[in-house]
Amino acid sequence: MSGILNSSIGRKFAMALSALFLMIFLLQHFAINLLSVFSPDAFNDVSHFMGTFWAIQYLLQPVLIFGVIFHFVMGFVLEIKNNKARQISYAKNNGAANSTWMSRNMIWSGAAILAFICLHFYDFWLPEINTKYMQGDMSGLLANGEFRYFEELQHKFVDIWRVVLYCIAFVFLALHLLHGFNSAFQSVGANNKYTKGLKGFGKAYAIIIPLGFVFIALFHHFNH
Repeated sequence: MSGILNSSIGRKFAMALSALFLMIFLLQHFAINLLSVFSPDAFNDVSHFMGTFWAIQYLLQPVLIFGVIFHFVMGFVLEIKNNKARQISYAKNNGAANSTWMSRNMIWSGAAILAFICLHFYDFWLPEINTKYMQGDMSGLLANGEFRYFEELQHKFVDIWRVVLYCIAFVFLALHLLHGFNSAFQSVGANNKYTKGLKGFGKAYAIIIPLGFVFIALFHHFNH
């Protein structure tokens, strides 16, 4: 593993794999959150299952956390190593003419997303860990006997400042994905007759998923 990460191609390949893994998780996370708009009961049931099933909690969750940390650390490492190469390239020609704004600013959109993830962990993950493992309450129930997940979700979007921060973060996510999706497929060698279709799918994914999260945040803010 260390040998792979010591080469530029290996680092890009590992970065791409972690990106694809996180995009699959993001799609699953969006699908569950979207249930909160159409069926609070279904959202509660799925959230309780995801939050208590042992394989998800003790196997998939640590893998996800590792994937997030690995992706961002590797991203910053690649940015530092590529920065010198960019400076040399820009000195010889107009580098901006050969790359998009998104590709030149992945580090900043990534930093904004990382800040958002920290806020998201503070809002949801840490309270969940506290409730389940510190207080020992695995029931997921409120005093009235109903599941707490939908109520907690709506409560987080009462304050307009939090909704604004979430929406801004999803704009940065869209910008990040617009370049990152296609870059990830290129890094794993997916350049074939399906490339055009993958690019189209990548653009749709990069716009629809963040926009969907914005819709969810606004929906709960105006319907709490």
